[in-house]
Amino acid sequence: MRPVANPPNPWATSHVEWLGEPPTDGVHIFEEDAKSILSENDSPDLPFRWSLNPYRGCFHGCAYCYARPTHQYLGFGAGTDWERRLVVKRNAPELLRAHLSRSSWNGELIMFSGVTDCYQPLEASYQLTRRCLEVCREFRQPVGVITKGALVERDVDVLADLARHGAATVFLSVPFADGADSRAIEPFVALPERRFAAIQVLASAGVPVGVSLSPLIPGLNDHQVPEILERARAAGATSAFHVLLRLPAEVEDVFAARLRAAFPLRAEKVLSILRSMHDGKANDPRFHERMRGQGARYEVVANLFRTVAKRLGLTPPERPGPSPFRRPFQQGSLFG
Repeated sequence: MRPVANPPNPWATSHVEWLGEPPTDGVHIFEEDAKSILSENDSPDLPFRWSLNPYRGCFHGCAYCYARPTHQYLGFGAGTDWERRLVVKRNAPELLRAHLSRSSWNGELIMFSGVTDCYQPLEASYQLTRRCLEVCREFRQPVGVITKGALVERDVDVLADLARHGAATVFLSVPFADGADSRAIEPFVALPERRFAAIQVLASAGVPVGVSLSPLIPGLNDHQVPEILERARAAGATSAFHVLLRLPAEVEDVFAARLRAAFPLRAEKVLSILRSMHDGKANDPRFHERMRGQGARYEVVANLFRTVAKRLGLTPPERPGPSPFRRPFQQGSLFG
């Protein structure tokens, strides 16, 4: 267990500094009855409007996670708290059913998940993601899933049923081909080979599946691009995309500390190259720019990705087509 390591929460009125070695921090689970379950997105950079997050915080503990600062709105920190103080929205399936039953809902794509991983270890026991997918199956509600969790293969039956109606697409996020590199930066995620195995399970069942090489970390994983794409294609992936590393707010502190601890000889070079791709900053928050970079070094990596993906027949993600959504027949609704 790593020691507590939280950057100060800018929304808190006080901050604790430990005198001496900080204690180790165990996992704390908080259950809540959420008021709503779908979040609306208005970013032009994302190909979906609606997302569903059954959990808050993420045990995977990826140092680069751009969503870490959202935990501060709960009074937690963006560091260790993000991966050790986890919130479960225990009424997520019921809220989703109620939302899909609204006459105003027209079956737009729902993304699992926009902020936290819907297949983090908590899902093995709570099964909120599976139960939500089962609701979607009843309504033929189109879903997209992006995850690092190999647990997604558990739900291949539900995803395959949705896929038969053109209502499911899954992306496995695999930013590293090397297991040691993965463990250093994303310590509690399934190793890359398990994620490639999950791609194979999904593809074999007829579920459209792709690979997300995100985040692309210049100087750390860019040389692994060809191997990741080749292994994903061999497992059955048919599409691929990448997003350049973003380090908003306190994420920069969390990532830099982990990077320096794991790769002390490469850390400053990695951070320097990243800033050169973001106009001298660790993060560019502007729409249309925040997920990509600029400059010759970025173009070299982006061209490498495009060239290898094209050679392998891996296409960019497609925009959703006509929705197969329909409300299931309910007893007594003869004219519904």
